[in-house]
Amino acid sequence: MIALPDFPWDRLAPYKQLALAHPGGIVDLSVGTPVDPVPAVAQEALAGASDSPGYPLTHGTEELRRAAAGWLARRHGVSVDPADVLPTIGSKELVAWLPTLLGVGAGDHVVIPALAYPTYDVGARLAGATPYASDGLLGLGPERVPLVWVNSPSNPTGRVLPAEHLRKVVSWARERGAVVASDECYIELGWEERPVSILHPDVCEGSHEGLLAVHSLSKRSNLAGYRAGFVTGDPVLIKRLLEVRKHAGMMMPAPVQTATAAVLADDRHADEQRERYAARRALLRPALEKAGWRVDHSTAGLYLWATDERGCWEQVQALAEMGILVAPGDFYGQAGSSHIRIAMTASDERVNAALLRLQ
Repeated sequence: MIALPDFPWDRLAPYKQLALAHPGGIVDLSVGTPVDPVPAVAQEALAGASDSPGYPLTHGTEELRRAAAGWLARRHGVSVDPADVLPTIGSKELVAWLPTLLGVGAGDHVVIPALAYPTYDVGARLAGATPYASDGLLGLGPERVPLVWVNSPSNPTGRVLPAEHLRKVVSWARERGAVVASDECYIELGWEERPVSILHPDVCEGSHEGLLAVHSLSKRSNLAGYRAGFVTGDPVLIKRLLEVRKHAGMMMPAPVQTATAAVLADDRHADEQRERYAARRALLRPALEKAGWRVDHSTAGLYLWATDERGCWEQVQALAEMGILVAPGDFYGQAGSSHIRIAMTASDERVNAALLRLQ
């Protein structure tokens, strides 16, 4: 059996019960699951493709791949061949299985951010490798590193990595033959700063060699329940991933492929959803600051990374007593032990309830 850490969210259960006991009900700002409706364009496309008795294509339909390439070009200044787009069953499964799919194994280190989505760590362990949590690469010295994860905007901090920083990571990795995988699922949620893709010419200098960009429709298009994402980048790596995924039966369902193509081709619903998050953020941030919390980073993404200088679990307790549930920072690494993560994925009514309690 592979030794894995306990599932972190199980530790939050007692605090959820405490928040649920509040007379006004719980305001759940912890997990970050979408609460707004699935866009009509997705629902209609899914229904129209519901008669899908045959096996779907692991590589996805041409319509989906063209839609993904078009979205990257239109919204992010990234040019990819549609043949180099590979749909995934959400982005979490790829994060968890990418080290295994790339042949990473025992004796290898997988570099992950010092504050990181826990699945980067788990994915390394599933492959038999060792996760190495660090925002700096120099400490590894000359050691061979097969895979480096970057995440911008960051979950949990909302920090944006500038093009210059990403360019240095790419250069370091290419000198050592490492793959850089960039988790970009919050890339359309830039507030004070605009995120840039690892595949942008300013970062990769016109070559996608050794680079993979991972995208999700969960936040942009409220498709968390559809499990819709894709990976793109280095044609050689994409071909390798495709072959392994064919053997493993890792196929996005055909109706979801149709819905994914539809939302990637439609920017209007994404802009509307972005405005919802912007409005909630504009209310929550000053309310937290007036209540004694300092918000760090959080210039992009779906979360506020905050502290009042106490331990993260003390802060979780204090807010749970108000009926507000948030995530403790140490879910994402010991560097987060004095912070909490607050998601902007509650309805407007629940956000307003939180504002009144914070007063």
